[in-house]
Amino acid sequence: MKNYIFTILLCLIFTSCKKELSFENETFEEKSTIPCKNDCPNITIEVPIAKNRKIVSDSINKKVFAAIKEIIYFGEDSTKVNDYKSLSKSFIASYEEMHLKFPNDTFGWEGKIKGNIEFESEQVLNIKIDHYTFTGGAHGYQGYKSLLFDIKTGKTIFNNQLFKNEKEFKAFAEKEFRAKYHIPEKANINATGLMFENDTFQLPQNIFFTSEGLLLYYNSYEAASYADGPKEIVFPYNKVKGFLKFQ
Repeated sequence: MKNYIFTILLCLIFTSCKKELSFENETFEEKSTIPCKNDCPNITIEVPIAKNRKIVSDSINKKVFAAIKEIIYFGEDSTKVNDYKSLSKSFIASYEEMHLKFPNDTFGWEGKIKGNIEFESEQVLNIKIDHYTFTGGAHGYQGYKSLLFDIKTGKTIFNNQLFKNEKEFKAFAEKEFRAKYHIPEKANINATGLMFENDTFQLPQNIFFTSEGLLLYYNSYEAASYADGPKEIVFPYNKVKGFLKFQ
């Protein structure tokens, strides 16, 4: 009898391990209760939630949540916000608190967050966060955030872990970037109006695996002014596979 139960347990464990990682989109929305006529404050979060393979799913879901929280949380006590519903409510609560203090200077707060699976292979999972926030001022801010994971473990793959030799890839990327944006080889990287810190080319904060190739994406203000918009360059995989640790 004991052997029979042990065999059943092994089968259950094996079946659980064989489950494939899957995702289910969930949406969270909140609106302010303060009366308004136009541009009523609201927030929408649409995010892929990892399912099955509990340890892997939990790791991915926690890191996606943390990334979104960093974008739209404006409160003081972050320990009170531990799920998307409370995060959405906190965004509206921050608006309402500000509106009570400055009723004539706050209007139209908005948050739009949309996550999707940008890329998935036997090694890499790439979740793309498309985010837009407006909390006053001349304009809102829109950007993309790349979250890279080891698909087998759910652990984050940091940008400096992507390359066999980051220095060599950076030199290659700068040469290609200069060619695309018509920056002379021996000129300062900011010679044509870009805004790289310390006048030195840097890899972007967000690197994406896409169906077309490896995308280097510089959000607004990262390498250029808001007026000049984001900058990007895509490398076909056959051109950069020698640099990459993951495919």
